[in-house]
Amino acid sequence: MATKKRKPNAAFMKPVQPDAVLSAVVGNKPIPRTELTKKLWAYIKKNKLQDTKKKTNINADDNLKAVFGGKKTVTMFEMTKLVSRHVK
Repeated sequence: MATKKRKPNAAFMKPVQPDAVLSAVVGNKPIPRTELTKKLWAYIKKNKLQDTKKKTNINADDNLKAVFGGKKTVTMFEMTKLVSRHVK
């Protein structure tokens, strides 16, 4: 019996348009949510914004603070919710 390959969720693959605030971090081209998350994490890691003691926390720089509604620190779970406000 052949195993069924899991289909990617179409909603995650549909390109979303980052607004001006989020574009400062991930660029201004429409990209799928999966790519958006990858780019966000790449940015966080490149700029060493992940909290060293509590890995689930992100310490925002000026660009991310704008995305996070002015918050200096957010959890990675909170980040997803805050970022979705900046896409169409």
